Amino acid sequence: MKAPTLPKLPAIDFKALQEEFKTLDPKDPGLWPILPRVVILIGLLLLLLASAWWFGWSSQLDELENKAQQENKLKEEWLDKKKQAVNLEEYRNQLVEIDRSFGALLRQLPNKAEMDAMLIDINQAGVGRGLQFELFKPGNEVVRDFYAELPITIKLVGNYHDLGAFSGDIAKLSRIVTLNDIDISTGKDGILAMTTVAKTFRYLDEAEVSKAKKAAQAKSTGAAPPKGEKK
Repeated sequence: MKAPTLPKLPAIDFKALQEEFKTLDPKDPGLWPILPRVVILIGLLLLLLASAWWFGWSSQLDELENKAQQENKLKEEWLDKKKQAVNLEEYRNQLVEIDRSFGALLRQLPNKAEMDAMLIDINQAGVGRGLQFELFKPGNEVVRDFYAELPITIKLVGNYHDLGAFSGDIAKLSRIVTLNDIDISTGKDGILAMTTVAKTFRYLDEAEVSKAKKAAQAKSTGAAPPKGEKK
């Protein structure tokens, strides 16, 4: 049994088609031959599609792509906020713990009235270990965001074990004191001399914090510092 054969498509006579186009009457398209009608309709359709793409579809596709990117971004933000909402209670507990820890650290900073007692404690820590102070010179305070830093240049003379015990006593003080830039040299009879910068800290009261902020703003803008302050 032979397979069915497909009918052959009629061959297009382009020369005849060209002649038909030449004889078209633009005033009476109803009398045009079928083939020129089809060609012109296809051309108009392609022109219409190209115009739609150029004047509308391309910008709409770009806008659609932007909207899709915005949608993905909003989904990520929503998921992030959802995670935060789920863990909100844990975050609150962490914030309470941070406030508690910060308060405990803040209580280790003396106020302005307690600074003299703090200096006496440092001095007594050395005297109590039998060390001799050759230098005990407080420097100028350095104001930070909410606290002030007071450097004290110290030079002590004594034996190795007493100097070590003095450092341990400083670490055990109820207030925060740090020993910086430690330099130890050997003197006569094996006696050691230790030079260091002890730094203690105190918190600023509200008036001092406000004053420091105004001074910082004046410095950043180049204006004169508040009355009573040095530039």
